[in-house]
Amino acid sequence: MGALAWYRSTGADLPFQSPLRAHPGVAMEGYFWRITDADNERVLIALNGVNRGPSGPWATLGFAAEPGGFLQVAAHPEASADRGGVGARAGDAFSGDARQLRVDLGAGAQLDVTISDPLPWPHRAFGGSSVFQSVPALNQYWHPWLLGGRVNGTATVGGETWQLRDAQVYAEKNWGREGFPDAWWWGQAQGFAERDACVAFAGGQVHSGPIRTEVTGLVVRLPGGRVVRLGNPGISPVRAEVDDERWMLRGRGYGWAIDVDAEAPLSASHVLPVPLPSQGRNTAGALEHLTGTLQVTVRRHGREVWSGSSALAGLEHGGLERARAELIRRGAEPSATHAPPLRG
Repeated sequence: MGALAWYRSTGADLPFQSPLRAHPGVAMEGYFWRITDADNERVLIALNGVNRGPSGPWATLGFAAEPGGFLQVAAHPEASADRGGVGARAGDAFSGDARQLRVDLGAGAQLDVTISDPLPWPHRAFGGSSVFQSVPALNQYWHPWLLGGRVNGTATVGGETWQLRDAQVYAEKNWGREGFPDAWWWGQAQGFAERDACVAFAGGQVHSGPIRTEVTGLVVRLPGGRVVRLGNPGISPVRAEVDDERWMLRGRGYGWAIDVDAEAPLSASHVLPVPLPSQGRNTAGALEHLTGTLQVTVRRHGREVWSGSSALAGLEHGGLERARAELIRRGAEPSATHAPPLRG
Protein backbone atom coordinates (compact mmCIF):
# COMPACT_ATOMS: atom_id res chain seq x y z
CA MET A 1 0.00 0.00 0.00
CA GLY A 2 1.37 3.41 -0.97
CA ALA A 3 1.60 6.36 1.41
CA LEU A 4 -1.46 8.14 -0.02
CA ALA A 5 -3.56 4.96 0.04
CA TRP A 6 -2.55 4.34 3.66
CA TYR A 7 -3.38 7.94 4.58
CA ARG A 8 -6.88 7.68 3.07
CA SER A 9 -7.41 4.33 4.78
CA THR A 10 -7.33 6.24 8.08
CA GLY A 11 -10.34 8.29 6.90
CA ALA A 12 -8.35 11.46 6.14
CA ASP A 13 -8.17 13.44 2.88
CA LEU A 14 -5.53 15.95 1.84
CA PRO A 15 -6.56 19.54 1.03
CA PHE A 16 -8.03 19.77 -2.49
CA GLN A 17 -8.62 16.00 -2.41
CA SER A 18 -12.26 15.01 -2.78
CA PRO A 19 -13.78 13.15 0.19
CA LEU A 20 -16.48 11.67 -2.06
CA ARG A 21 -14.55 8.48 -2.82
CA ALA A 22 -14.80 5.63 -0.35
CA HIS A 23 -12.07 5.28 2.27
CA PRO A 24 -10.98 1.63 2.31
CA GLY A 25 -10.10 0.63 5.82
CA VAL A 26 -12.56 2.70 7.83
CA ALA A 27 -15.10 0.82 9.93
CA MET A 28 -18.12 2.69 8.54
CA GLU A 29 -18.84 4.84 5.51
CA GLY A 30 -22.36 6.27 5.77
CA TYR A 31 -24.47 7.67 2.92
CA PHE A 32 -27.60 9.72 3.59
CA TRP A 33 -30.20 11.32 1.30
CA ARG A 34 -33.03 13.59 2.45
CA ILE A 35 -35.93 14.56 0.19
CA THR A 36 -38.18 17.53 1.00
CA ASP A 37 -41.47 17.81 -0.88
CA ALA A 38 -42.50 21.21 0.42
CA ASP A 39 -45.62 21.53 -1.74
CA ASN A 40 -47.12 18.43 -0.10
CA GLU A 41 -45.42 18.85 3.31
CA ARG A 42 -43.64 15.50 2.97
CA VAL A 43 -40.14 14.44 3.94
CA LEU A 44 -38.30 11.17 3.25
CA ILE A 45 -34.87 9.93 4.27
CA ALA A 46 -32.82 6.99 3.01
CA LEU A 47 -29.54 5.81 4.49
CA ASN A 48 -26.92 3.17 3.85
CA GLY A 49 -24.09 2.58 6.29
CA VAL A 50 -21.41 0.47 4.59
CA ASN A 51 -19.72 -1.35 7.48
CA ARG A 52 -16.60 -3.47 7.82
CA GLY A 53 -17.27 -6.26 10.29
CA PRO A 54 -15.29 -9.27 11.50
CA SER A 55 -16.94 -11.42 8.81
CA GLY A 56 -16.70 -8.87 6.00
CA PRO A 57 -18.81 -5.96 4.73
CA TRP A 58 -22.46 -5.50 5.68
CA ALA A 59 -24.96 -2.63 5.52
CA THR A 60 -27.16 -0.64 7.89
CA LEU A 61 -30.21 0.40 5.86
CA GLY A 62 -33.00 2.80 6.74
CA PHE A 63 -36.02 4.44 5.10
CA ALA A 64 -38.36 6.85 6.92
CA ALA A 65 -41.09 9.29 5.96
CA GLU A 66 -43.41 11.92 7.35
CA PRO A 67 -46.31 12.46 7.67
CA GLY A 68 -47.29 9.12 9.11
CA GLY A 69 -44.31 8.28 11.31
CA PHE A 70 -43.08 5.60 8.91
CA LEU A 71 -39.75 3.87 9.59
CA GLN A 72 -38.22 0.69 8.18
CA VAL A 73 -34.69 -0.44 9.03
CA ALA A 74 -32.67 -3.53 8.20
CA ALA A 75 -29.25 -5.11 8.24
CA HIS A 76 -28.04 -6.47 4.89
CA PRO A 77 -25.23 -8.99 4.33
CA GLU A 78 -24.01 -7.22 1.18
CA ALA A 79 -22.49 -3.74 1.08
CA SER A 80 -20.16 -1.76 -1.14
CA ALA A 81 -19.05 1.86 -1.49
CA ASP A 82 -17.79 3.46 -4.70
CA ARG A 83 -14.05 4.08 -4.73
CA GLY A 84 -14.30 6.39 -7.74
CA GLY A 85 -17.00 8.78 -6.54
CA VAL A 86 -20.09 8.94 -4.37
CA GLY A 87 -22.16 5.77 -4.30
CA ALA A 88 -23.40 2.99 -2.03
CA ARG A 89 -25.10 -0.35 -2.66
CA ALA A 90 -26.56 -3.29 -0.75
CA GLY A 91 -27.64 -6.08 -3.07
CA ASP A 92 -31.11 -5.41 -4.53
CA ALA A 93 -32.17 -3.48 -1.42
CA PHE A 94 -30.29 -0.22 -1.95
CA SER A 95 -28.52 1.69 -4.72
CA GLY A 96 -27.69 5.38 -4.53
CA ASP A 97 -25.31 7.82 -6.19
CA ALA A 98 -25.30 11.40 -7.50
CA ARG A 99 -28.01 10.73 -10.12
CA GLN A 100 -30.39 8.11 -8.75
CA LEU A 101 -31.65 6.55 -5.54
CA ARG A 102 -33.45 3.21 -5.26
CA VAL A 103 -34.55 1.56 -2.02
CA ASP A 104 -36.45 -1.72 -1.61
CA LEU A 105 -36.86 -2.81 2.00
CA GLY A 106 -39.93 -4.89 1.22
CA ALA A 107 -43.55 -4.12 0.46
CA GLY A 108 -44.46 -0.65 1.72
CA ALA A 109 -40.88 0.62 1.92
CA GLN A 110 -39.70 1.49 -1.57
CA LEU A 111 -38.21 4.50 -3.31
CA ASP A 112 -37.23 5.03 -6.95
CA VAL A 113 -36.14 8.56 -7.90
CA THR A 114 -33.78 10.44 -10.16
CA ILE A 115 -31.77 13.51 -9.17
CA SER A 116 -31.23 16.44 -11.55
CA ASP A 117 -30.03 20.06 -11.46
CA PRO A 118 -27.65 19.33 -8.55
CA LEU A 119 -26.28 22.08 -6.29
CA PRO A 120 -22.99 20.48 -5.19
CA TRP A 121 -20.60 21.47 -2.42
CA PRO A 122 -18.64 24.35 -4.01
CA HIS A 123 -15.42 24.61 -2.00
CA ARG A 124 -12.44 22.76 -3.44
CA ALA A 125 -9.91 22.97 -0.60
CA PHE A 126 -11.93 21.20 2.10
CA GLY A 127 -15.23 19.40 2.61
CA GLY A 128 -17.69 19.82 5.45
CA SER A 129 -15.15 18.75 8.08
CA SER A 130 -12.85 21.59 6.97
CA VAL A 131 -9.30 21.32 8.35
CA PHE A 132 -10.30 18.24 10.38
CA GLN A 133 -10.62 16.47 7.03
CA SER A 134 -6.82 16.12 7.02
CA VAL A 135 -6.43 14.72 10.56
CA PRO A 136 -5.88 10.93 10.37
CA ALA A 137 -7.94 8.38 12.30
CA LEU A 138 -10.73 10.62 13.63
CA ASN A 139 -13.72 8.80 14.99
CA GLN A 140 -15.98 10.81 12.64
CA TYR A 141 -15.79 12.90 9.44
CA TRP A 142 -18.69 14.73 7.73
CA HIS A 143 -19.27 16.05 4.24
CA PRO A 144 -22.57 17.55 2.95
CA TRP A 145 -21.82 17.01 -0.73
CA LEU A 146 -25.24 17.91 -2.22
CA LEU A 147 -26.97 21.10 -1.05
CA GLY A 148 -29.93 20.99 -3.39
CA GLY A 149 -31.36 19.65 -6.62
CA ARG A 150 -34.56 18.24 -8.07
CA VAL A 151 -36.02 14.81 -7.36
CA ASN A 152 -38.62 13.06 -9.50
CA GLY A 153 -40.05 9.57 -9.06
CA THR A 154 -42.17 7.55 -6.66
CA ALA A 155 -42.14 6.40 -3.05
CA THR A 156 -44.18 3.59 -1.51
CA VAL A 157 -44.81 4.45 2.14
CA GLY A 158 -46.89 1.89 3.96
CA GLY A 159 -50.03 1.49 1.88
CA GLU A 160 -49.61 4.74 -0.05
CA THR A 161 -47.78 5.65 -3.26
CA TRP A 162 -46.36 9.17 -3.31
CA GLN A 163 -45.56 10.92 -6.58
CA LEU A 164 -42.50 13.14 -6.19
CA ARG A 165 -42.27 15.98 -8.70
CA ASP A 166 -39.49 18.56 -8.45
CA ALA A 167 -38.95 17.84 -4.76
CA GLN A 168 -35.78 19.15 -3.11
CA VAL A 169 -32.86 16.93 -2.19
CA TYR A 170 -29.89 17.02 0.18
CA ALA A 171 -27.19 14.39 0.59
CA GLU A 172 -24.16 13.84 2.81
CA LYS A 173 -21.52 11.34 3.85
CA ASN A 174 -20.07 10.52 7.25
CA TRP A 175 -17.37 8.00 8.04
CA GLY A 176 -14.90 6.98 10.70
CA ARG A 177 -13.86 4.44 13.29
CA GLU A 178 -16.46 2.16 14.89
CA GLY A 179 -19.54 3.97 13.70
CA PHE A 180 -20.48 7.13 15.59
CA PRO A 181 -19.22 9.39 18.41
CA ASP A 182 -20.38 8.92 21.99
CA ALA A 183 -22.70 11.90 21.52
CA TRP A 184 -23.63 14.07 18.55
CA TRP A 185 -26.19 16.50 17.10
CA TRP A 186 -27.25 17.15 13.54
CA GLY A 187 -29.75 19.11 11.51
CA GLN A 188 -30.72 19.89 7.94
CA ALA A 189 -33.42 22.04 6.40
CA GLN A 190 -34.84 22.98 3.05
CA GLY A 191 -38.41 24.02 2.35
CA PHE A 192 -37.62 27.72 2.84
CA ALA A 193 -39.42 30.42 0.85
CA GLU A 194 -36.26 30.56 -1.28
CA ARG A 195 -35.95 27.17 -2.97
CA ASP A 196 -32.17 27.25 -3.37
CA ALA A 197 -31.50 27.89 0.34
CA CYS A 198 -30.19 25.08 2.51
CA VAL A 199 -28.97 24.72 6.11
CA ALA A 200 -26.98 21.80 7.52
CA PHE A 201 -25.01 21.24 10.71
CA ALA A 202 -23.28 18.38 12.47
CA GLY A 203 -21.44 18.32 15.77
CA GLY A 204 -20.12 16.03 18.42
CA GLN A 205 -17.14 14.74 20.30
CA VAL A 206 -14.28 14.00 17.91
CA HIS A 207 -10.99 12.39 18.83
CA SER A 208 -7.86 10.86 17.37
CA GLY A 209 -5.42 9.40 19.86
CA PRO A 210 -4.79 12.04 22.56
CA ILE A 211 -6.59 14.76 20.56
CA ARG A 212 -10.10 15.31 21.89
CA THR A 213 -12.44 18.20 21.24
CA GLU A 214 -16.06 19.12 20.65
CA VAL A 215 -16.75 20.56 17.20
CA THR A 216 -19.86 21.73 15.34
CA GLY A 217 -19.78 22.43 11.61
CA LEU A 218 -22.50 24.78 10.32
CA VAL A 219 -23.21 25.24 6.61
CA VAL A 220 -25.66 27.67 4.98
CA ARG A 221 -26.33 27.91 1.26
CA LEU A 222 -27.69 31.41 0.86
CA PRO A 223 -30.32 32.27 -1.75
CA GLY A 224 -28.35 33.00 -4.89
CA GLY A 225 -25.73 30.33 -4.27
CA ARG A 226 -23.07 31.50 -1.81
CA VAL A 227 -22.13 28.79 0.68
CA VAL A 228 -20.85 29.81 4.13
CA ARG A 229 -19.26 27.29 6.48
CA LEU A 230 -18.37 28.01 10.10
CA GLY A 231 -16.98 25.72 12.74
CA ASN A 232 -13.20 25.87 13.00
CA PRO A 233 -12.30 26.29 16.70
CA GLY A 234 -10.62 29.63 17.42
CA ILE A 235 -11.29 31.01 13.92
CA SER A 236 -14.98 30.49 13.23
CA PRO A 237 -16.37 28.68 16.28
CA VAL A 238 -19.94 27.45 16.55
CA ARG A 239 -21.45 27.25 20.03
CA ALA A 240 -24.13 24.57 20.32
CA GLU A 241 -26.67 24.07 23.08
CA VAL A 242 -28.70 20.95 22.38
CA ASP A 243 -31.13 18.70 24.18
CA ASP A 244 -33.73 16.19 22.99
CA GLU A 245 -36.17 18.90 21.89
CA ARG A 246 -34.12 22.05 21.14
CA TRP A 247 -31.11 22.91 19.01
CA MET A 248 -29.50 26.35 19.40
CA LEU A 249 -26.38 27.22 17.38
CA ARG A 250 -24.40 30.47 17.35
CA GLY A 251 -21.63 30.68 14.78
CA ARG A 252 -19.19 33.56 14.33
CA GLY A 253 -16.21 34.06 12.02
CA TYR A 254 -14.80 35.76 8.92
CA GLY A 255 -17.27 38.61 9.41
CA TRP A 256 -20.26 36.24 9.42
CA ALA A 257 -22.74 35.60 12.21
CA ILE A 258 -25.21 32.72 11.86
CA ASP A 259 -27.91 31.94 14.41
CA VAL A 260 -29.97 28.77 14.22
CA ASP A 261 -32.88 27.96 16.54
CA ALA A 262 -34.80 24.73 16.07
CA GLU A 263 -37.19 22.57 18.03
CA ALA A 264 -39.25 19.40 17.82
CA PRO A 265 -41.18 17.39 20.44
CA LEU A 266 -39.43 14.29 21.76
CA SER A 267 -42.63 12.28 21.40
CA ALA A 268 -42.52 12.74 17.59
CA SER A 269 -38.97 11.42 17.12
CA HIS A 270 -37.94 8.25 15.33
CA VAL A 271 -35.32 6.05 17.00
CA LEU A 272 -32.80 5.33 14.24
CA PRO A 273 -30.25 2.53 14.30
CA VAL A 274 -26.51 3.06 14.14
CA PRO A 275 -24.00 0.32 13.38
CA LEU A 276 -21.59 -1.35 15.74
CA PRO A 277 -19.28 -2.51 12.94
CA SER A 278 -16.92 -4.67 14.99
CA GLN A 279 -19.91 -6.50 16.48
CA GLY A 280 -21.65 -6.95 13.14
CA ARG A 281 -24.97 -5.51 14.30
CA ASN A 282 -27.09 -2.39 14.59
CA THR A 283 -28.36 -0.81 17.78
CA ALA A 284 -30.57 2.11 18.82
CA GLY A 285 -28.46 5.23 18.43
CA ALA A 286 -30.23 8.45 17.46
CA LEU A 287 -33.42 10.40 18.10
CA GLU A 288 -34.41 11.71 14.66
CA HIS A 289 -37.11 14.24 13.78
CA LEU A 290 -38.12 14.57 10.14
CA THR A 291 -40.35 17.65 10.48
CA GLY A 292 -39.05 19.99 13.15
CA THR A 293 -39.15 23.77 12.94
CA LEU A 294 -35.98 25.77 12.22
CA GLN A 295 -35.26 29.49 12.07
CA VAL A 296 -31.98 30.81 10.67
CA THR A 297 -30.58 34.34 10.54
CA VAL A 298 -27.39 35.24 8.68
CA ARG A 299 -25.54 38.52 9.16
CA ARG A 300 -22.45 39.90 7.44
CA HIS A 301 -20.49 42.53 9.42
CA GLY A 302 -23.59 43.11 11.53
CA ARG A 303 -26.01 43.53 8.63
CA GLU A 304 -28.70 40.92 8.07
CA VAL A 305 -28.34 39.33 4.63
CA TRP A 306 -30.92 36.56 4.96
CA SER A 307 -33.34 34.95 7.38
CA GLY A 308 -35.65 32.06 6.79
CA SER A 309 -37.80 29.46 8.46
CA SER A 310 -38.78 25.90 7.67
CA ALA A 311 -41.33 23.57 9.25
CA LEU A 312 -39.76 20.55 7.52
CA ALA A 313 -36.36 20.43 9.22
CA GLY A 314 -34.50 17.26 10.06
CA LEU A 315 -33.14 17.34 13.64
CA GLU A 316 -31.13 14.68 15.42
CA HIS A 317 -29.73 14.12 18.90
CA GLY A 318 -27.51 11.08 19.01
CA GLY A 319 -26.06 8.81 21.67
CA LEU A 320 -26.45 5.12 22.44
CA GLU A 321 -27.57 5.62 26.04
CA ARG A 322 -29.98 8.41 25.10
CA ALA A 323 -31.68 6.37 22.36
CA ARG A 324 -31.81 3.26 24.54
CA ALA A 325 -33.44 5.21 27.38
CA GLU A 326 -36.07 6.65 25.02
CA LEU A 327 -36.98 3.21 23.73
CA ILE A 328 -37.40 1.96 27.29
CA ARG A 329 -39.54 5.01 28.12
CA ARG A 330 -41.79 4.09 25.18
CA GLY A 331 -42.08 0.54 26.45
CA ALA A 332 -40.01 -1.03 23.66
CA GLU A 333 -37.02 -3.30 24.01
CA PRO A 334 -33.76 -1.68 22.80
CA SER A 335 -32.97 -4.91 20.94
CA ALA A 336 -35.96 -4.13 18.70
CA THR A 337 -33.76 -1.80 16.67
CA HIS A 338 -31.15 -4.48 16.07
CA ALA A 339 -32.75 -4.40 12.63
CA PRO A 340 -33.99 -7.67 11.11
CA PRO A 341 -31.67 -9.07 8.45
CA LEU A 342 -32.34 -8.93 4.73
CA ARG A 343 -30.94 -11.62 2.53
CA GLY A 344 -29.02 -10.72 -0.59
